[in-house]
Amino acid sequence: MNSFFEDSMFAGVALSLLAYGAGVLLKKRFKLGIFNPLLVSIVVSILVIVLGKIDYDTYNEGAKYLSWLLTPATVCLAIPLYEQWSLLKENHKAVMAGLLAGTITSLTTVFVLAVICGLSHEEYVTLLPKSITTAIGMGVSEELGGYVTITVAVIIITGVLGNMFGETICRIFKITEPISKGLALGASSHAIGTAKAMEMGEIEGAMSSLAIAVSGLLTVIFASVYACFL
Repeated sequence: MNSFFEDSMFAGVALSLLAYGAGVLLKKRFKLGIFNPLLVSIVVSILVIVLGKIDYDTYNEGAKYLSWLLTPATVCLAIPLYEQWSLLKENHKAVMAGLLAGTITSLTTVFVLAVICGLSHEEYVTLLPKSITTAIGMGVSEELGGYVTITVAVIIITGVLGNMFGETICRIFKITEPISKGLALGASSHAIGTAKAMEMGEIEGAMSSLAIAVSGLLTVIFASVYACFL
């Protein structure tokens, strides 16, 4: 099977898209958070690569085209925010305070857990950008001396968990305000959480989109400070 991936320019893309499509179908059929399309696509792709004895570089050579869409897709999240611009202006103080609190909480949590678990500096800074979008988090991790590949994995896991359990957590803590729910999902689980926020409503999706950009910028600023703590 490795030779097939070597000979085909788009085999990696085809595998990734088919695996994601399978996840979408499972999610629609069973309505369970465990069947998150991204999680399913990751598991299926790994199984095919391992069982088919496919070299990762060979797979990635055909799948790299998907990564080109990451930044444009993130920028497109500004559209729902524009549609809710008047609502943002009315609540801008609360929004900024919430995003600042969310960013600091995320970084502080990583610091506390790193101290408890006895992580090295490299391992610690690898986890700092866990709650921001991959496009920004990779740059932060690399700049601080972390392991970029692990950072990507941690960011994806954080997003999937936020997508799966975010709405349930809001329900448990009786968070009903759409703005609050959107900001929480975007600040804690970036674009994958935003996908869930958009399912919940237009306001949630718009606020979550805002949270991705602002939390990313705040993390870039504060991560360099927190990196000095350990």
